[in-house]
Amino acid sequence: MILSVKDVYKSYGKEHVLRGITFEIEEPQIIALVGPNGSGKSTLMNIITNLLPADKGKVTVLGKNNRDPNIFREISFMQDNTVLYDYLTGYDHLQFICDVQGLSKKQLLATADRIGITSYLNKKVKNYSLGMKQHLLLAMAVVNKPKLMILDEPLNGLDPTSAIRVRELLLALRDEGTTILLSSHNLAEIDRVTSSILFLKKGNLIQENMEEFEQVRYQIAVDKTEKAEKALIAASIPVEVVDGRLHIYRRDVGLDKVLHILNREYIVIDDIEKKVFGSEERYRKIFTEAKADELVQV
Repeated sequence: MILSVKDVYKSYGKEHVLRGITFEIEEPQIIALVGPNGSGKSTLMNIITNLLPADKGKVTVLGKNNRDPNIFREISFMQDNTVLYDYLTGYDHLQFICDVQGLSKKQLLATADRIGITSYLNKKVKNYSLGMKQHLLLAMAVVNKPKLMILDEPLNGLDPTSAIRVRELLLALRDEGTTILLSSHNLAEIDRVTSSILFLKKGNLIQENMEEFEQVRYQIAVDKTEKAEKALIAASIPVEVVDGRLHIYRRDVGLDKVLHILNREYIVIDDIEKKVFGSEERYRKIFTEAKADELVQV
């Protein structure tokens, strides 16, 4: 068992933030934690990592009680950039973690290179942009090669190029056997990395496998758009042409069938882009009672 959360409660005064949260992660994967601001996402992550005590409940991490300090040799927690020190360099932050956990300088530098922060590693954090700080925080979470990573808004402040790099890194880490529990307001990015989502609403957990709600859309660029459109329509495949690209929305239409038709008509395929949608639609249904200013902005 990688992570077990059983019957966790947390209140602040009369406000019940978490109400009997229970879930388990048994195998390496990426799981997203989604909910409006103030729904308890950060509170739950802080409880899992024992930075905050639960009023009631039990958390087990990799077979150990979450109060066992040894778990931090096998897990990591990426918080927001308020944990960084402006007067220290990025190298200083990573070196502190490596010193505490007995990690080598070689591993530190390899991590910096993998995350792409080598060029500003020796600059003081006060000179970092928001995106640079996010990359440093991610490096701090990765450097000990954890079995479980808990990431609070890892995509915050990233430009599109950086967001793509982080997404690719998360998928690579998952393939290497790392389990990732992340929170994010970017529903489109969540759809790109996982179909396993935990929704937090009014302190209650709603666990979903988004494969049941996913909509897969293919955008295909070809050399003969009009001919391709006619061939697909003749094969009873609904298609739209938007900005010169074929858009195919039907879930029951396999890509193999589309490619077979295009190849049969000697149509050259220049590019194929797959887009997966689902979490935003499900989010809206779950949080229909939420106030407009609480809804996630994508």
